[in-house]
Amino acid sequence: MIIIKPTARSQAFELTKENDNPLDLSNHLPFRIAVVSNLLALNRDWKIRNLCELDPREMRVLLNIGSYMPIKSADIAYQSRLDSYTVSRAVKKLLALDLIKTQADSHKKNVKNLLLNNKGKAIYHQVVSAMDARSKQLESVLSEDELRLLYSMLEKVENKAEQLLAQQATELILEGFDAPADQKELIRWYKKSSS
Repeated sequence: MIIIKPTARSQAFELTKENDNPLDLSNHLPFRIAVVSNLLALNRDWKIRNLCELDPREMRVLLNIGSYMPIKSADIAYQSRLDSYTVSRAVKKLLALDLIKTQADSHKKNVKNLLLNNKGKAIYHQVVSAMDARSKQLESVLSEDELRLLYSMLEKVENKAEQLLAQQATELILEGFDAPADQKELIRWYKKSSS
């Protein structure tokens, strides 16, 4: 394990002596990424939260629809790595709030594409504007080279995480375990990403 130079926050929390070999969370990549993810959650940003009554799940789905419409629910799940059930619940709520509409897919009759209606587009543009301003502020601490490197590293970590989870699910299925839907979905995503 690579030990990173201690920060003020990590120095404030001394590893316990009550446990043998405690995990140093300040030097644990998944934990650190989760902390940043928690800080960047859409509902944490008061300006964004005040723009609409949507919870983070619904906002992420609305953003995917607005950025990639027409789009299928399955594609939203894949693009954002949200499980299908979560996307389905968000879509139902967005339909009930009259922010999106459905359109029959031209290739598959039983598949519906999702699009924003005018009300949904108005919220989308407000949220995107606030997110873009926040993104510029966050990016300001990085040079262009650092930003490119960060995106490259995040892609590598995302791909490796997906691979590990899909391999783990595959191994458990081969051992005879009945895989839940989200684990089967991880395997499909990994196959789609690696093809």
